[in-house]
Amino acid sequence: MDTTVVACCQIAPVLGDLAGNRELTAAAVARAVAAGASVIVLPELVSSGYVFESKAEARSHAEAPDGDTVQLWMRLAAEHGVVIVGGFCEAAGDDVYNSAALVDGGTLLGVYRKAHLWDRERLWFTPGDDPPAVADTRFGRIGVMICYDLEFPEWARLPALDGAQLLCAPVNWPYTPRPEGERPVEFVRVQADAGVNRMFVAACDRAGTERGVDWVSGSVIVDPDGWPLACASPGDGPVTIMAECKLGDALDKGVGGLSNIHADRRPALYQRVAE
Repeated sequence: MDTTVVACCQIAPVLGDLAGNRELTAAAVARAVAAGASVIVLPELVSSGYVFESKAEARSHAEAPDGDTVQLWMRLAAEHGVVIVGGFCEAAGDDVYNSAALVDGGTLLGVYRKAHLWDRERLWFTPGDDPPAVADTRFGRIGVMICYDLEFPEWARLPALDGAQLLCAPVNWPYTPRPEGERPVEFVRVQADAGVNRMFVAACDRAGTERGVDWVSGSVIVDPDGWPLACASPGDGPVTIMAECKLGDALDKGVGGLSNIHADRRPALYQRVAE
């Protein structure tokens, strides 16, 4: 069965330095390609930085999908024959979105707008209303969502039902204290999303400190059984993690003997979950 090398490029964007951040992403993509990656995931809002202080500031760093950042990713993906998923601050009319682009070669397959806005994000961004983007790529069927979206099991189920073999999630996980010796709870959530949906998940975090905010810096790639294939050590600086993924394995929803994680669903019993 064909194997696809997936990479998460955990880099440290600089708030407001759009040109510099494009250079950072280009260098990260080049390193990942040189190491054999075919699908490359970049952090949430890697184009602009994250810790805004006003909607006006967010807007001043926003770009349309035909702006310099996504166009760069399209050129890089075409040059190297890869898929790139990356987060960017999107300008759309009077609205600003926390978005992610899915690029295959020189083609923009989709832009996903974060539906579940974390904390003060709701002061700057408009929430997206469309389900997670899922598209056929040269390496398989890939879905996209962003950070806090991963904490809603109903939302993570949607790309699985739409046939996603790999869910790519640009994230910015703010650091919070945890009991000594414990893994970041964010890892656990990603493992759960992967395991209960029988799909690969690649969550790409960021590094660095921004306006006093530190990050988990804990990118992770998880297989359909829920086991990590690669992960950054929490607190790592810029680093690229990579894993060989047999994306075809995510097409098999069997979970032991006669059980099947999709066929065994009973949606009529779950109606209250969506109320």
